[in-house]
Amino acid sequence: MDYKIIYEDDSELSDFEALNKGFRRDVVLLVGQKIIRLYIVDFVRLCQDYEEEMQNDGFYIDEPNTIIVPEVTKTVIEHKISKLYQLGFFSECI
Repeated sequence: MDYKIIYEDDSELSDFEALNKGFRRDVVLLVGQKIIRLYIVDFVRLCQDYEEEMQNDGFYIDEPNTIIVPEVTKTVIEHKISKLYQLGFFSECI
């Protein structure tokens, strides 16, 4: 079974913003008939979100299908998705 990565906003501006903001919400993975929306985030942004939510709400709830990457670039995203696919990760995603 193969997969396909779709970037809903596949523009240079979106790539630039994702790298600088540390996250990307527009990544969709097609695996067979399954459509999996991914949340791609770097560790720095994840920590910032965690700290902010803990201060404001006293708890933190992670986004579904979160993948933490060293930097939010298409090259890194595609490499990590390939690796996770080989490991069977996406058979467990919702």
